[in-house]
Amino acid sequence: MKGSHLFLYLFSMSCWLNMTPTAGNKIFHFGPCRISMSVTEIRSGFTAIKANIQARDPIRTLSILSYPHSLHRVKSSDRCCITHHLFNFYVDKVFKHCKTEDSYVNRKISSIANSFLSVKRKLGQCHEQNKCMCGQESAKKFKQILVNYEGLNVTSAAIKSLGELDILLDWLEKSR
Repeated sequence: MKGSHLFLYLFSMSCWLNMTPTAGNKIFHFGPCRISMSVTEIRSGFTAIKANIQARDPIRTLSILSYPHSLHRVKSSDRCCITHHLFNFYVDKVFKHCKTEDSYVNRKISSIANSFLSVKRKLGQCHEQNKCMCGQESAKKFKQILVNYEGLNVTSAAIKSLGELDILLDWLEKSR
């Protein structure tokens, strides 16, 4: 009898620890998907290189993420989908083309990319389980982001997108 109580206690603690975010992590709700991530850690890495990255951006009159209302007024039902697309976009397009001659900046970019890869995987699981539905609005908004990105050469577009990471992070925290 005592063994079963101990097992139940240990099992309960294990479940609780798996559901509790690790230090610095917050739980984000994207529709029915719950994702744990440390925006503070990502923001800290970005802040360390922001001035360097933005100084490399030759085109200051164009924005990829904040083109009129790209991330504004996204319905809660579309947040999972647009977030899934954005994390795929950053991992598959942006981080692959953000290399500098500065090893410190490259290490920070790599660290941010690893954080994004982790979240991308979690969002991918939600998407595969059909919890992350894509409506017309999210498709339209993401298409506009791609049009903005593809209108530039690959390196400029990647640097500009990385330089706008604070727009994405602010949006994520507001939609939490």
